[in-house]
Amino acid sequence: MSSNTTNQPLSSSKMLAGKSALVTGSTSGIGLGIAKALAANGANIMLNGFGDHSEAMRAIAALGVEVDYNGADMSRPDEIESLMSAAAARFGQTDILVNNAGIQHVATVADFPVARWDAVIAINLSSAFHTSRLALPAMQTANWGRIINIASVHGLVGSAQKSAYVAAKHGIIGLTKVTALENATTGVTANAICPGWVLTPLVQAQVDARAEQLGVSIEEAKRGLLAEKEPSQQFTTPEELGELAVFLCGPASSNIRGAAWVMDGGWSAQ
Repeated sequence: MSSNTTNQPLSSSKMLAGKSALVTGSTSGIGLGIAKALAANGANIMLNGFGDHSEAMRAIAALGVEVDYNGADMSRPDEIESLMSAAAARFGQTDILVNNAGIQHVATVADFPVARWDAVIAINLSSAFHTSRLALPAMQTANWGRIINIASVHGLVGSAQKSAYVAAKHGIIGLTKVTALENATTGVTANAICPGWVLTPLVQAQVDARAEQLGVSIEEAKRGLLAEKEPSQQFTTPEELGELAVFLCGPASSNIRGAAWVMDGGWSAQ
């Protein structure tokens, strides 16, 4: 366990007090929701992502934990190594690793730009390999660690025109299973979370495109998007995903290993 760098004593009732968490792609959306939930339970947070991070930093600091930020490009192994080193220097080690960074591109296989394929695979899949390989030695030494990979319902099923994303998310579930098996007799667990539609900036862009293409309102485009895939007819929220991540860090989850935990409103049950 990393050293306690907050003013909060280790005897705090907060379950994750004294732990540190690195959440990639956490300046907004799912990543920020998970970072907030971990922080609310006492974990110090290393944020990562593109864009303005000041609001995310303030939101985490307001929860009474230590917070830092590193803007590593998750498509670059050298920058990932610098990110992991910075997290270790700031908090002692990474106890909880949440691999959330992701991008999307929509096109048929025949028309998919090679550069976009490479970028999606690098950020959505390869980055999780690099962060995991760098975080695992300290977790193994401490005999405690949590790796949570944010996959997708698209790690279990396919959708047309999303070949790179679907391939990467299937791959992240495979990586999760292997990581879990390799650490199955230790206090280190690895699991994946598979959301359906979550109204993040990534999904909002698809909603906006749908509204423009069909000539409908944003609300109607949202309803149509949900109706196609998600029986619950509702978006999963970053807050709900954050609570699931907290559960996977807790003692009740110590024997959950290599799971692909769906939170998809029934999408994959069809």
